[in-house]
Amino acid sequence: MKNVEIFTDGACKGNPGPGGWGAILRYGAAEKELSGGAPDTTNNKMELSAVIEALKCLKEPCRVMLYSDSTYVCNSINEGWIKNWLAKNWVNRGKPVPNADLWKQLLPLLDKHEVTFNWVRGHNGHPENERCDRLAVAAAEKYRK
Repeated sequence: MKNVEIFTDGACKGNPGPGGWGAILRYGAAEKELSGGAPDTTNNKMELSAVIEALKCLKEPCRVMLYSDSTYVCNSINEGWIKNWLAKNWVNRGKPVPNADLWKQLLPLLDKHEVTFNWVRGHNGHPENERCDRLAVAAAEKYRK
């Protein structure tokens, strides 16, 4: 199984508002940058989209070290929130789980790959996180009116 590093970030100009996401995939010395966005979205949607789109690029099952500055994304996995939401049919405290559509897209990718989620402090000089932020902000800018 290949070892891959993935770095992700999301950005939103207003919340909701125009948003973007960025990701860097690294396998050995090879790197690939990805980005995308949406005209009317939220920061959490963009954080999740970065993770989903990066994992979708992997053509075979991989062992992934994923780095994100999103406590929402990392804690949802590492603290088991997603398992509770799934067990409760995507309801939390009597309300539908936000972004359930995206979480449902992520689940099969997590089944395919061995993913370890690592939180990094955003805007704190982490080189790949800073690059992902630039990718995400540039993607969001494309949707500003």
